[in-house]
Amino acid sequence: MAFFTASDGAKLAYSDEGEGLALLCLAGLTRTMGDFDYMLPLAGVRLIRMDYRGRGESAWTGAASYTVPQEGRDALELLDHLGVAKAAILGTSRGGLIAMTLAAVAKERLLGVCFNDIGPALDRDGMARIADYVGRNPAARSHAAMAAVLPEVMAGFANVPASRWLQEAQLHYREVDGGLRITYDPALRDALLAVLKLPEVDLWPFFDALSGLPVALIRGANSDLLTQATMAEMQRRRPDMITTEVPDRAHIPFLDEPEAQAVLHAFIKACQ
Repeated sequence: MAFFTASDGAKLAYSDEGEGLALLCLAGLTRTMGDFDYMLPLAGVRLIRMDYRGRGESAWTGAASYTVPQEGRDALELLDHLGVAKAAILGTSRGGLIAMTLAAVAKERLLGVCFNDIGPALDRDGMARIADYVGRNPAARSHAAMAAVLPEVMAGFANVPASRWLQEAQLHYREVDGGLRITYDPALRDALLAVLKLPEVDLWPFFDALSGLPVALIRGANSDLLTQATMAEMQRRRPDMITTEVPDRAHIPFLDEPEAQAVLHAFIKACQ
């Protein structure tokens, strides 16, 4: 792990490893660069990951700065810091929204985008579920206790070994004397609730801005955020989109599933 300083002075954490195609991995709303541990290794890839501001090891900069446009600027500044002119993007959930924003404002920096369970339309019930837990520490007092309840909490997931749920608990919560703590600034809740009060933005033009670039989509077959109807419309607009649904997964697939791995490898090949 290393750090760079954004243009506003924020100290942001990142990881840069491997050689080959530059693949910028952008995590979910409350997640960290650890979200992409499961899919490793990826041959022929320079894997670039970052913790958004307010997440993981990056500086907490306040709710007003936890926005998709700001996080997009941070991503571009990271690429500038590393001397990377163009990169493919693997965007998980929030990361896919950032990728579409970059397609609209900095398409010349992109080699392609692979979406992990995200698209231009978000199901409101799925958004409400996310809003319910963001910014709150869990009742579980240990990683082991959290791993025991995750199979019930994570509706739509099946055939997940207990070892994976323990890994998930260890990735997304810190174990301290008082119990478990989230790995991000609780003020992220205020940022999300503020966005949910705004009128919905039509993101389809942002998706269409990817015209001419390779596009891929991995959807959890039981996702409550990315509907089958949205996936179908994405496919209609981009018949060449590399697409799969991962069985026994909701929001979000872990990315080590065979179906997800096949799409990742095909996407990387298409971007080279």
